[in-house]
Amino acid sequence: MKSGRLAFWMAVVLVATGGLVVRAEVAQPASALVRVDQRFAGHVENSSGTDSGLSEHTAPIAPVLFGIVVIILGARLGGHLLEALGQPSVLGELLFGVMLGNVSLLGLYIFDFLKVDWFHSSTLDLSDPMHCAGVSIDMLAQLGVILLLFQVGLENSVSRIWHVGKTAVCVAFLGVSAPFLLGWGCAVVLLPDAKWAVHMFLGAVMCATSVGITARVFRDLQRSDSPESQVVLAAAVIDDVLALIVLSLVQGLIVSVEKDPDADGFNLAMIAAVVAKAVGFLVLALTAGPFISRSLFRVASFLRGKGLLTAGALLFCFGSAWVASRAGLAPIIGAFAAGLVLQDVHYRELAERTESQRLKDLLLPIAGFIVPVFFVMMGVRIDLRHLADPNILGLAAAMTIAAIIGKQFCALGVWRRDVDRLTVGIGMVPRGEVGLILAGIGLQLEFAGKPLLTERTFSAVVVMVIATTLITPPLLKWSSRRSTG
Repeated sequence: MKSGRLAFWMAVVLVATGGLVVRAEVAQPASALVRVDQRFAGHVENSSGTDSGLSEHTAPIAPVLFGIVVIILGARLGGHLLEALGQPSVLGELLFGVMLGNVSLLGLYIFDFLKVDWFHSSTLDLSDPMHCAGVSIDMLAQLGVILLLFQVGLENSVSRIWHVGKTAVCVAFLGVSAPFLLGWGCAVVLLPDAKWAVHMFLGAVMCATSVGITARVFRDLQRSDSPESQVVLAAAVIDDVLALIVLSLVQGLIVSVEKDPDADGFNLAMIAAVVAKAVGFLVLALTAGPFISRSLFRVASFLRGKGLLTAGALLFCFGSAWVASRAGLAPIIGAFAAGLVLQDVHYRELAERTESQRLKDLLLPIAGFIVPVFFVMMGVRIDLRHLADPNILGLAAAMTIAAIIGKQFCALGVWRRDVDRLTVGIGMVPRGEVGLILAGIGLQLEFAGKPLLTERTFSAVVVMVIATTLITPPLLKWSSRRSTG
């Protein structure tokens, strides 16, 4: 309790201190943001009305440093507080971002520069240091999510997925197909005026499963070796692979139709082309990836210096993400594939000569710095005023119910008699960080010249992610204790 109170009061002090930087004036957001720009970037306007540039005492990187300090400090405090309450730290990072993005409701616009929309704003002024700071931090968040998917891939392997058995494969297939159809149906009913691409993408967001949250609950219950845990964790890994494939197909269809202004929909030839590109990339990554990885680390073993293993792994991760992007797929798919194919045997010689830690341990400090930035920035994009709209709350509630029911179809894929079906279904419910990643991609895509997901729809998706993540730990604990008698 003492640690929780300490985190709470430190968060209060953080916000209060930030508020002192800019006077709390209830005015128009645009004018307030200009005042923030002037105070942080040192903009001064002379009598003729021309901009004289940065002051001699303020560096252009100052707003970036300020934003990173606030985000990292708040993410650590929020994560600590939620972990003290028995919830995953990612929720604390997300909720801190929500708080950060909505302090403007109190008349404080100091953090509004973090809301810069790099992907869709045609009026983005890169000569403005505050806008540049928002873009820089957003790019850091994009690097964080790529590294996160690389870590998820490292925790698994192709051989592990190959040998999990028919039960996990069936559970994963049902855990993707049922939520996809239910999510699509909810979007069609509740968003009738939206394009088909929005309906399809919301179905794709429903496919994800958070491996980390479920694994942590089983570990806390000391049931990591139970049959239910083995089936759920193996199925969740396959689920994420299938979810990324579905995402690549949906994204490919949207991009293909967007390139053809006269196309109102899609045909079988277009679907076949997108499927061939997505499957072809994954097959190429899984077959040629091990050879490229071995060659990369073999060359690195002839070099001198420290940090070669970490540098080689990041090079392989970001290179794969870049190739996936060039192929028209999401960069996270390339990063995830890179993590899957990268095995200890590929860099064992280099690790024995230059490093004393495992690659996963070497990446932890880097990921601990930039990954929380992504979740905080996702929270910043949520406008709490949208949640006052009954239509948005209705959409969030319907998606949450569909997300829970959809994963219960996983129980139909459990063939083993020693596995409790209800526990498996509940264990597949949380969307967690994977659901946020997919939702974030929706903010970057455009369809018919407009963002695919509006801020209102995005807020509903995040509510679904939070709800499924919050209810899973207590339900999984109850179900596990029930199944053990």
